[in-house]
Amino acid sequence: MNIEQARFNMIEQQIRPWEVLDQRVLDLMSEVPREDFVPKDYRQLAFADTNIPLPHDQVMMSPKLEGRLLQALMLTPKDTVLEIGTGSGYLTALLAKSTRHVDSVDIFADVVETAQDQLNALNINNVSLQVGDAINGWNTDTHYDVIVLTGSVPLLQSHFQEQLKEGGGLFAIVGDEPVMEAWLINRVVGNNLDTEVLFETSLPPLLGAPTPARFTF
Repeated sequence: MNIEQARFNMIEQQIRPWEVLDQRVLDLMSEVPREDFVPKDYRQLAFADTNIPLPHDQVMMSPKLEGRLLQALMLTPKDTVLEIGTGSGYLTALLAKSTRHVDSVDIFADVVETAQDQLNALNINNVSLQVGDAINGWNTDTHYDVIVLTGSVPLLQSHFQEQLKEGGGLFAIVGDEPVMEAWLINRVVGNNLDTEVLFETSLPPLLGAPTPARFTF
């Protein structure tokens, strides 16, 4: 595989056509070697328009979804980020390259260890990786400019919105199969929140994510 040609095709044939036009995002995704974060058995899919399997039945988001996420959040070098679900570490790297610091949490220790090795190899050191069950709250006394949930949630709990700084943004994929929505929630003034539905997609749920009450008959 011609890696650089495949990377170029990923940008021009997948990410840009999906309305990702922010040149900073396109340059960033051209710069960070996605193939280094893909499990070896799936390396041939590194630049494919698909979710790539990860250990523990998790997935690595498709490139166009990562691009839309980054563009929507309008990241700045002063931002602090909370990432729920480290996964492959690729999105973690993209976030770290765009912001001041990233706190990233994953429930699986081996996932965190692998991601840390890849981040170290790229000399990305403005990331704190931790092992924990963060879906029900993490660093709840800390407020962040950006919060990203890397898996879907059937129901978005309010504590994530409460951790946003004024002017901050939260990206989450909310709903159940077959229809899920990507939400961008901004804290505008005080406790006022503005929610925008960006697009429909599908992603496996974060482990331990709460589900809404169901009617039974």
